Amino acid sequence: MNIFQLLRKKKELIPLVLIMTTAAVGASSFAVYSLQKTDVIIDRKRNPEPWETVDPNVPRKLLTINQQWKPIEELQKVRKGHQVTSP
Repeated sequence: MNIFQLLRKKKELIPLVLIMTTAAVGASSFAVYSLQKTDVIIDRKRNPEPWETVDPNVPRKLLTINQQWKPIEELQKVRKGHQVTSP
Protein backbone atom coordinates (compact mmCIF):
# COMPACT_ATOMS: atom_id res chain seq x y z
CA MET A 1 0.00 0.00 0.00
CA ASN A 2 1.35 3.37 -1.00
CA ILE A 3 1.78 6.09 1.65
CA PHE A 4 -0.36 8.48 -0.38
CA GLN A 5 -3.18 5.95 -0.63
CA LEU A 6 -3.01 5.44 3.12
CA LEU A 7 -3.18 9.19 3.73
CA ARG A 8 -6.15 9.48 1.39
CA LYS A 9 -8.02 6.81 3.32
CA LYS A 10 -7.02 7.96 6.80
CA LYS A 11 -6.94 11.76 6.69
CA GLU A 12 -6.32 12.01 10.43
CA LEU A 13 -2.70 10.89 9.79
CA ILE A 14 -1.88 13.95 7.65
CA PRO A 15 -1.01 16.31 10.58
CA LEU A 16 1.13 13.60 12.19
CA VAL A 17 3.05 13.02 8.95
CA LEU A 18 3.56 16.77 8.48
CA ILE A 19 4.80 17.27 12.05
CA MET A 20 7.17 14.29 11.86
CA THR A 21 8.51 15.41 8.47
CA THR A 22 9.09 18.94 9.76
CA ALA A 23 10.89 17.61 12.84
CA ALA A 24 13.11 15.31 10.77
CA VAL A 25 14.03 18.08 8.32
CA GLY A 26 14.73 20.49 11.18
CA ALA A 27 16.93 18.01 13.04
CA SER A 28 18.85 17.13 9.89
CA SER A 29 19.42 20.76 8.92
CA PHE A 30 20.63 21.65 12.43
CA ALA A 31 23.02 18.70 12.36
CA VAL A 32 24.47 19.89 9.04
CA TYR A 33 24.68 23.45 10.42
CA SER A 34 26.53 22.23 13.52
CA LEU A 35 29.01 20.18 11.50
CA GLN A 36 30.02 23.27 9.51
CA LYS A 37 31.13 25.14 12.63
CA THR A 38 34.86 25.25 13.34
CA ASP A 39 34.64 23.99 16.91
CA VAL A 40 33.14 20.62 15.89
CA ILE A 41 35.74 17.85 15.68
CA ILE A 42 35.20 15.12 13.10
CA ASP A 43 38.78 14.04 12.35
CA ARG A 44 41.06 14.19 15.37
CA LYS A 45 44.08 12.78 13.50
CA ARG A 46 44.65 15.90 11.41
CA ASN A 47 44.13 18.34 14.31
CA PRO A 48 44.54 16.60 17.69
CA GLU A 49 44.22 19.83 19.74
CA PRO A 50 41.64 22.02 17.96
CA TRP A 51 40.88 24.08 21.06
CA GLU A 52 44.22 25.84 20.64
CA THR A 53 43.07 27.50 17.40
CA VAL A 54 39.63 28.72 18.56
CA ASP A 55 39.28 32.50 18.33
CA PRO A 56 37.71 33.73 21.60
CA ASN A 57 36.26 36.81 19.90
CA VAL A 58 34.05 34.77 17.54
CA PRO A 59 30.79 33.63 19.14
CA ARG A 60 30.36 29.84 18.99
CA LYS A 61 26.74 29.54 20.07
CA LEU A 62 23.61 29.69 17.96
CA LEU A 63 22.51 32.72 20.03
CA THR A 64 24.96 34.77 22.09
CA ILE A 65 23.74 37.54 24.39
CA ASN A 66 26.23 39.89 26.10
CA GLN A 67 29.16 37.48 26.02
CA GLN A 68 32.47 38.99 27.01
CA TRP A 69 35.75 37.11 26.98
CA LYS A 70 38.51 37.85 29.43
CA PRO A 71 41.70 35.80 29.69
CA ILE A 72 42.06 33.71 32.84
CA GLU A 73 45.16 34.83 34.66
CA GLU A 74 46.11 31.39 36.03
CA LEU A 75 45.70 29.79 32.62
CA GLN A 76 47.93 32.39 30.99
CA LYS A 77 50.64 31.70 33.60
CA VAL A 78 50.43 27.96 32.97
CA ARG A 79 50.68 28.50 29.22
CA LYS A 80 53.79 30.62 29.69
CA GLY A 81 55.36 27.94 31.91
CA HIS A 82 55.13 29.71 35.24
CA GLN A 83 54.18 27.84 38.35
CA VAL A 84 50.72 28.64 39.68
CA THR A 85 50.69 29.36 43.40
CA SER A 86 47.50 28.80 45.32
CA PRO A 87 46.70 31.00 48.34
